[in-house]
Amino acid sequence: MTTATPQPIARLIQELNKLPGVGPKTAQRLAYHIIRLPTPEARALAEAILAVKEQVRLCSLCQNLADRDPCALCTDPRRDTSILCVVEQPLDVLALERSGVYKGLYHVLHGALSPLEGIGPEDLKIRELLERLKDSRVQEVILATNPTLEGEATAMYLHRLLAPLGIRITRLARGLPIGAEVEYADALTLQRAFEGRQVMG
Repeated sequence: MTTATPQPIARLIQELNKLPGVGPKTAQRLAYHIIRLPTPEARALAEAILAVKEQVRLCSLCQNLADRDPCALCTDPRRDTSILCVVEQPLDVLALERSGVYKGLYHVLHGALSPLEGIGPEDLKIRELLERLKDSRVQEVILATNPTLEGEATAMYLHRLLAPLGIRITRLARGLPIGAEVEYADALTLQRAFEGRQVMG
């Protein structure tokens, strides 16, 4: 940072640059946008950031981000309590809820197994999942981890752990997305597409 940049601006740029996907140029643009905001709007932004840090916690049941415990999804009487969908991140819950196709409960792992990054089972919310399934009415667990090497490894690990419980374990179907062309699909996607093929008619 050049000496021409006042220290408060330099500090703001430095902090914004720590956000995922925000490079130095984007951090500068954001900082100067914040400077141009009217004071009430800048204060509202700062208060929103503090409120998130102070009020958001993990739901003790599903481990999703929530402002109350248990969260709104876990306490919704319209949800199907016999199905539990296991996802990697809170953003996965948002994506599934946006789709409107799933009406059961969730469990958020907060990551996936990745030995190369030093992420093992003890770093994920797996113990909480096992504890939750002990005395529950869950009849099916849907493993909705990402179709990556880490996601697949996590699904396989969970399958081995959950199989002795006698609960039906399913995996989200994988395959070619709508609008994709076969020639550009990778081998794993094509393999999943063949495995998940369905009878027409």
